[in-house]
Amino acid sequence: MYTLLKQEQRARRGVFRTVHGEVQTPAFMNVGTSAAIKGGISSYDLKDLKCQVELCNTYHLHIRPGDRLIRDMGGLHQFMGWDRPILTDSGGFQVFSLAQLRKIREEGVYFQSHVDGKKIFMGPEESMRIQSNLASTIAMAFDECVENPAPREYAEQSCFRTVRWLYRCKEEMERLNALHDTINPHQMLFGINQGCIFDDLRIAHMEKIVPLDLDGYAIGGLAVGEPKEDMYRIIAAVEPYMPKDKPRYLMGVGKPTNIIEAVWRGVDLFDCVMPSRNARHGHVNTWEGVRNLLNAKYERDDLPIDPTCDCPTCRRHSRAYLRHLFKSGEMLGMRLAVMHNLYFYNTLMEKIRQALDEGRFAAFREAYVSVLDERI
Repeated sequence: MYTLLKQEQRARRGVFRTVHGEVQTPAFMNVGTSAAIKGGISSYDLKDLKCQVELCNTYHLHIRPGDRLIRDMGGLHQFMGWDRPILTDSGGFQVFSLAQLRKIREEGVYFQSHVDGKKIFMGPEESMRIQSNLASTIAMAFDECVENPAPREYAEQSCFRTVRWLYRCKEEMERLNALHDTINPHQMLFGINQGCIFDDLRIAHMEKIVPLDLDGYAIGGLAVGEPKEDMYRIIAAVEPYMPKDKPRYLMGVGKPTNIIEAVWRGVDLFDCVMPSRNARHGHVNTWEGVRNLLNAKYERDDLPIDPTCDCPTCRRHSRAYLRHLFKSGEMLGMRLAVMHNLYFYNTLMEKIRQALDEGRFAAFREAYVSVLDERI
């Protein structure tokens, strides 16, 4: 259940209650693709890094180790040692971006595993069954992820197919939640808005899926290479048609500036691999912009990554030490940098919530939106 606590223009401050605890929004969901954050971060580390929600990948966990194995191990929460909310994506994006030789049919998608070439079929019912086995807090509906840009005619056909698939997802989830041996009978379902960068398709699609009265609504198919102006325009266009009493999730976003701008336009939830991926290559976020720790100027720099940061890395280690670790190929360098970036993102969301609580988010946006993504 979502409760709107405060609003500043379109920006929303709320709380989202789930069977696995409350989520203060706006929030960033830390991406643990295969039930782990890349870079050697455990579920127990995440609590120290202020993580509220972890996102895991349905497709990857279905391939390895298998959703039935995870079900036998008691579900994802028990398997990975995490007792807060987990969102699982539907597998749709990975099917369309990673899978080889895919064939899209009304019943679902036939494709080959990117790991071993094994033939696999996934449709709405299969995605719901996999996610029920994983026993996540929130399951995402199975949708078709269309390349951006796409021909309008195909984008329109895809939207209609995604609506039909959503009805099937909801029906199957209700069936699964009613079974006596379901691990999480309170599993929630979020629908996904599609329509490429066509405003009218986006609006029409949202109007078709809102009557299903789902637990939340996501905007998908953005942040896939289109100009950021298109992304902001689509969010602004579709937001007035999204339910006010349900959480809004912008999938796969993104940079700190993108997050600030999307919050300004009414979004509540975010996820992205960017903070951990960038950190593993020595690129770390600070309140002054982005540092590349591999630069020679940090060779003898005894300051922390960000002197204003109190994350475990900044409390204990210098830029010079982290640069040494990266140059030496030590895994610890990646771990410490990932810890810092995740802490930064979760602190960013904390500061956004505080600014909304105090009615000064417009000023916060003005102060940071042109700074945080710039290279130092």
